[in-house]
Amino acid sequence: MPLSRRGLLTASTAAAAALALPSAPAHARARPFGRHGSPDRRLTPGTLYVDPHGRGDFTSVQAAVTAATGSGRTLVIAPGTYRETVTVDAGRTEMTWIGAGEDPREVVIVYDNAAGTPKPGGGTHGTSGSATTTVRADGFTAHRITFANDWLRAGHPGTTGTQAVALKTQGDRNAFWHCRFLGHQDTLYADSTAPSAVARQYYAHCYAEGDVDFVFGRATAVYAHCHFRTLDRTDLSAAPYGFVFAPSTARATAHGMLAVRCRFTSGAQDRAYKLARPWVPSNETTARPALVVRNSVIGPGIDPVAPYANMRDVYPWQSMRFAEYRNLGPGAVVTVPANRPQLTADGAARHTPAAYLGDWRPRRGARVSIG
Repeated sequence: MPLSRRGLLTASTAAAAALALPSAPAHARARPFGRHGSPDRRLTPGTLYVDPHGRGDFTSVQAAVTAATGSGRTLVIAPGTYRETVTVDAGRTEMTWIGAGEDPREVVIVYDNAAGTPKPGGGTHGTSGSATTTVRADGFTAHRITFANDWLRAGHPGTTGTQAVALKTQGDRNAFWHCRFLGHQDTLYADSTAPSAVARQYYAHCYAEGDVDFVFGRATAVYAHCHFRTLDRTDLSAAPYGFVFAPSTARATAHGMLAVRCRFTSGAQDRAYKLARPWVPSNETTARPALVVRNSVIGPGIDPVAPYANMRDVYPWQSMRFAEYRNLGPGAVVTVPANRPQLTADGAARHTPAAYLGDWRPRRGARVSIG
């Protein structure tokens, strides 16, 4: 789908002191490029500037990442479309990316690999290899950036591996503020480096869209005040069209995905989508996916009668850790109680951003190096 047709819809403005985490710090919203588009050199020397027109230190994001050795570096990315794949390796910890526009639509990192796309050296990319942006480092933070994968099924009718990841992030203490994640199948891959690894991630006031399992992985991921939108599908004539969430939480991990004060809308017909299904990878059959959706507004695009589905009928969703709490909207109506497990008030108290993130608060971890 062309990027020009993709919209950022404002996330829910509801707030509750017991659930909310603070918004991005004020200094993260500074405009680091000068009046005529050139970098403001009054900023700290640890900052690298990326501009597609050559007015910064680099014209590509990957070139800047490669140059940003060590820990604690900041990339300021000028408005533009960066058509490239980008990888932040594990050694580049505490890195911050700041989109220099007022809106995340202005800074777009996009590519079009899919799982079934052939690699130059032979074979195909696979799901992980399809990612436009891959972050393996801890302490990564992004502000006001669009991560996209614009590979389309319609343009590749013979390809069977249709997973096409916009962002794969594996690090612990990774935070995304006012970002967009655009794709179709497997858009946002919130993962960890191993089943035993801790990967706490925080997404605040973000927007994600897709169709099949488009928010997935085994990270302990909090989505606060986010907007999830399911897309219409012209290649299918009958529901379900797909699933919003597909967590693959390791059995030993206490918390999986938490969506709090979010909203769910759709470009497809009513009841065309499921809210979630478990993902139990073939190489990790002991996984026990976990998802809690609470205090959110779920639109008519989600099937209210049967919002969850099994994975290949081998791993029933009832044996996983799925629950809801005080959701509103036509897609949240509890018509068959057994199909929508609800937390008690005591249970909900154990499923808050603070409980999931432990001793990490993104307010402290998301500091940037500009004033």
